[in-house]
Amino acid sequence: MSGHSKWATIKHKKAALDAKRGKSFTRIIKEIMIAARQGGDPDMNPRLRTAVVAAKAVSMPAENIKRAILRGTGELEGGQIDEIVFEGYGPGGAAVLVAVATDNRNRTVSEIRHMFSKNGGNLAEVGAVAWMFERKGQILVEKDKAGEDQLMTIALDAGAEDMRDSGDNWEVVTAPEAHEQVLNAIQKAGIPTTEAVIGMLPKNLLKLEGKNAQAMLRLSDALEEHDDVQNVYSNFDVDEKELEAMA
Repeated sequence: MSGHSKWATIKHKKAALDAKRGKSFTRIIKEIMIAARQGGDPDMNPRLRTAVVAAKAVSMPAENIKRAILRGTGELEGGQIDEIVFEGYGPGGAAVLVAVATDNRNRTVSEIRHMFSKNGGNLAEVGAVAWMFERKGQILVEKDKAGEDQLMTIALDAGAEDMRDSGDNWEVVTAPEAHEQVLNAIQKAGIPTTEAVIGMLPKNLLKLEGKNAQAMLRLSDALEEHDDVQNVYSNFDVDEKELEAMA
C-alpha cells in the first residue's frame, strides 16, 4: 500500500479511536485569518477559498467565516498570528512536520520542543525532514458513497493524479492547484466527501512497532491536542493493534 493511502488510514483510525477532536473550528478560523492576509476575496485568493470550503464542510456559520476574514485583513482586531512549521524526529526515527499558528511565538516554540523531548523525539533544523514529504490535495470518499470506477472516472477527468484504496475510504490525490476543481467535480456528481484538504503527504513510510510505535502515537496525540497546532504530518506506519492499544 502506498505511503499516501496508508497514512490516511492511520490518521482516520486514530481519530475514530480518539474522542478528543473538538478543535476543527479553531483550526479553520486560524487558517482563514492567515489566508486572508493575502486578500479578503476568496475568488481572488486560492488559499482563502480552500479554507472557506473547509469551514463550510464542518457547517461553520457564515458570520464566523466573515469575522475571521475581517480579522485576517485587519478590519477587525485579533488577527496577529504567526505561522511556524517545526521539523523533527519522533521515536524510532519517524519524520515529523508540525504546522502551528500562534499569537505567542516564544511560548509555542518552548512547548513544542518540550513535547518532542518528553515523548522521545527531538526538533531538527529547517529542511531536515521536509524533503520526505510532498504537498498534495487529498479528498476522501466513503466506499459506500461511490463505486470505484465511477469515482475514478470523475476524479481523473477533472485532473486528479491518482485514486487509492484507503481502507473504508477511497482517497483521491491531486496536485494542489487541481484540488478545488476535482473536489467540485466530485460534489457536483452528488458524491459526499469525508475530508478535503491540501497537506503534506509522506513519500514513503517507516514501520514502527512496540515501544517506538506507542511512543510515536503518544507524541502525535500530544501535538494534535495543542491549541496552536494546525496539522501534524508524519511518515510512521503502525499496525492496527498498536492503535487499539492506545484506545
